[in-house]
Amino acid sequence: MAERYEIVQKALLQMLEEKKYATLRDVLVTMNPSDIAALFADLEEKQIPLMFRLLPKEQAAETFVEMDPEEQALLIRGFSDNELKEVLDELYVDDAADIVEEMPANVVKRILKTADPEMRSSINQILRYPENSAGSIMTTEYVSLRPTMTVEEAILRIRRQGVDKETIYTCYVTRPDRKLIGIVTVKDLLLAEDDETAIEDLMTTNLISVTTHSDQEDVAKMFSKYNFLALPVVDGEDRMVGIVTFDDAMDVMEEETTEDMEIMAGITPSEKTYLKSTPWDLFGHRIPWLMLLMVSATFTGMIISSFEEALGMLPALTAFIPMLMDTGGNSGSQSSVTVIRALSLDELSLGDLGRVLWKEIRTAVLCALCLGAVCFLKVLLVDRLLMGNESVSLLVALVVCLTLALTVIIAKVVGCVLPMAAKAMGADPAVMASPFITTIVDALSLLVYFLFAKTLLGV
Repeated sequence: MAERYEIVQKALLQMLEEKKYATLRDVLVTMNPSDIAALFADLEEKQIPLMFRLLPKEQAAETFVEMDPEEQALLIRGFSDNELKEVLDELYVDDAADIVEEMPANVVKRILKTADPEMRSSINQILRYPENSAGSIMTTEYVSLRPTMTVEEAILRIRRQGVDKETIYTCYVTRPDRKLIGIVTVKDLLLAEDDETAIEDLMTTNLISVTTHSDQEDVAKMFSKYNFLALPVVDGEDRMVGIVTFDDAMDVMEEETTEDMEIMAGITPSEKTYLKSTPWDLFGHRIPWLMLLMVSATFTGMIISSFEEALGMLPALTAFIPMLMDTGGNSGSQSSVTVIRALSLDELSLGDLGRVLWKEIRTAVLCALCLGAVCFLKVLLVDRLLMGNESVSLLVALVVCLTLALTVIIAKVVGCVLPMAAKAMGADPAVMASPFITTIVDALSLLVYFLFAKTLLGV
């Protein structure tokens, strides 16, 4: 698939260079807007307006929505007022609002000036809602019906209004005061036995809706749970103000998942794609966490320094420190990632802490017994016999394997408790992921190691 796309891409670029515009247009009209937008990313700045003007009006608007903000701003600056109005007229309100949010102030001013009054009002309404709320990602373009309408009247209304709506499959039944009282699908209308059947006799009144201030991540989860194509958005008085569509929910899911992955890797989330980010951008997003983790690792150094005398008396203990720290860090990461993912999918709540803790302790004990036994054999067979290290005695092997076993148990407990503690404090559980937990477990594993060494070996 990728190879085929590259071949098509090279052919299109060659047509553009050879000025075969008619042939190029014939190929572009057969392509998906997302693929055309990806093609624009590889064009020189002077080529972008030229190729964009080859697209039919509706396809041009759909492609414009898929383009990066930098390319959109470039096109807007080069558009005449009439060209800009043509594009805006083809956009859905939520897409237009998303574009406005990404643009510089001078470009926003021109967009709002060119848009018709109704779209301008809708854009301003969406922009008033808090960022990352249902109101900020909804569209105000939906089909509303009255409960007293007949099936025939409803279908006629859909035909007249549906062209400008983002979705017509699900229609929303409202009173004159816009209070949402039911939903009806086009399938219900088409399969109705009588064209004179009233909408109130067909509609579903068991409604699931969200408010304008609902968190967008919660909204996206509802799409996954209920398999919706669209979800109604109401205000504080249950009046219908818009809908969130499936494509916007998918964008939210991707955005939230990417953000969680970045936080779990110890990176401040960024809105730019990797190739669009400069080294300075990447530096700015990565250095705060690296700095914090470096400073926090000071505790590990302090523990080692405080037991420097013990290490001097029995240097063989030093060789096992990396293994203990790595195993502890990996064990903690396994638990934390599992719990963080379960929290993000609403599989766990704070009330489940006891069950989670008990499950992780039992799992940790099983892992600890297995790893401890293998470690004991490894230390005696490999370090003592094969490598001939006479300072590795039976007691040293016991200290190492006991430390490893206890470290695994501690790490798994810490790994499951910290994300839930973060959730309880209103923070993102992803913050308590691998880098942070590894640093804590490293310090604890060293403390356990040296305490066992001091007790059993007398160093």
